[in-house]
Amino acid sequence: MAGETVITVVGNLVDDPELRFTPAGAAVAKFRIASTPRRFNKTTNEWEDGDALFLTCSVWRQAAENVAESLARGVRVIVQGRLKQRSYEDGQGVKRTVYELDVDEVGPTLARATVKVTKNAQGGGQQQGAPQNGDPWAGARPANSQQQSGGWGNSQQQSAPQGAGHSDEPPF
Repeated sequence: MAGETVITVVGNLVDDPELRFTPAGAAVAKFRIASTPRRFNKTTNEWEDGDALFLTCSVWRQAAENVAESLARGVRVIVQGRLKQRSYEDGQGVKRTVYELDVDEVGPTLARATVKVTKNAQGGGQQQGAPQNGDPWAGARPANSQQQSGGWGNSQQQSAPQGAGHSDEPPF
C-alpha cells in the first residue's frame, strides 16, 4: 500500500516461531529477530558488534505454518515486510512505543547454511497444480508450452531448433 514503510532485515531468530490460529482459523506466526551490525575497528584491528535491533515479526496464513515448521531459534533469516509503530500503556501507566514488522517474505539466508526447498501440496501456498512426472514446478507453468515465448522456464521449448544457441538452463 502507498505510504507504508517496507524494509528488509537480515538477522537471527531470537526464539522459535510461535504459531497460533485466529477464531476464524487463519494461521499467524510470531517471531523475533535480532539484527546486529558489525564494524571493523582499524585501531584495534578487530571486528566489533554494534547495538542490536530487535524486531517482533508477524506472518500470516500458509506462510505462518511454513515458518513454524521450517525455522527455529538461531537460524539466520532475511525478512521483508511493512514496518508498523504501535503505542500502548504498560502496567505502571508508562506510555511505550514498539516497532513491529508485518512480514511479506521470509527465508533462511544461504551465506552459511544450506536448505532443501519443498513446495506445499496443492491448495497451500501459491502452487497451482500437483507435480507432474516428478517435476515440482510443472503446476506453475502454463499447460500449453507454446503459450510461453522463449525464456528458460519452458522445458519443452519448440520455437528454437536444436543447436541454435538456445538453452533451457537458467541464465545464471
